[in-house]
Amino acid sequence: MDFVAGVGRFGIFLGAFVRACWRRPPPPGSVMREAYRIGVKSLPVLLIIAAFVGTNLALQGYNAFAPLGGQRLVGMFVATAGIREMAPVIAAAMIAAKAGTEMASQIAVMRIREQIDALEVMAVDPLWYLILPRLLGIVLVLPALTIIAIFATLVSSYLVTVWQLGLNGAVFIQFAREGIMGVDFVYCMIKGLAFGVIIALLSCFFGFHAGHGPEGVGRATNGAVVTVSVVVVFLNYLLSEVFYG
Repeated sequence: MDFVAGVGRFGIFLGAFVRACWRRPPPPGSVMREAYRIGVKSLPVLLIIAAFVGTNLALQGYNAFAPLGGQRLVGMFVATAGIREMAPVIAAAMIAAKAGTEMASQIAVMRIREQIDALEVMAVDPLWYLILPRLLGIVLVLPALTIIAIFATLVSSYLVTVWQLGLNGAVFIQFAREGIMGVDFVYCMIKGLAFGVIIALLSCFFGFHAGHGPEGVGRATNGAVVTVSVVVVFLNYLLSEVFYG
């Protein structure tokens, strides 16, 4: 019953947000500020995580194919798994852990300090003023971050494959090209777009419905990151089924 009630509250929240923002531009300059905060400041962490994921994919792919004499297939394995599945999920998970929790905590603090009520008193819709810039900012940068994660994954995999495992770099690139298509990058950007919408809406939803006191802020932040992680993984499966099923 708690789950059903939560889904209902989110539906009401989403409907109110759409009505508040319909045909209304966001506050001037706020979208770019949010895009910079979410995208540029998250880039170093994303590059590190994506690089180590790429190295692990190369090592595990080599260990899986070596007993069968198929070491040259490492490039195809890394390209297929990294581009189609790992890179979008890595980018979304990292943004959810960093920017999503920040959104939830900021709005939760504003709720318990009654700053949201103050916006309403000043005839400023808090859904439009607080959520729309964050939503547009994350939607603007997350597809680009996904492509950057793909690049970092492939480069780190190539370096491990050539320098540590001693395989031929040209063969790696050849099989990587055979394992992916140009449309795969489009699918990854669509995934990033969908994940960005989910991260922003759910994080802000938990922030708006935070309880009283510091404990309420903690619960809202924890609930946001857990729920976003589960929904992103489930949505990734659905999108993969639509694109590749």
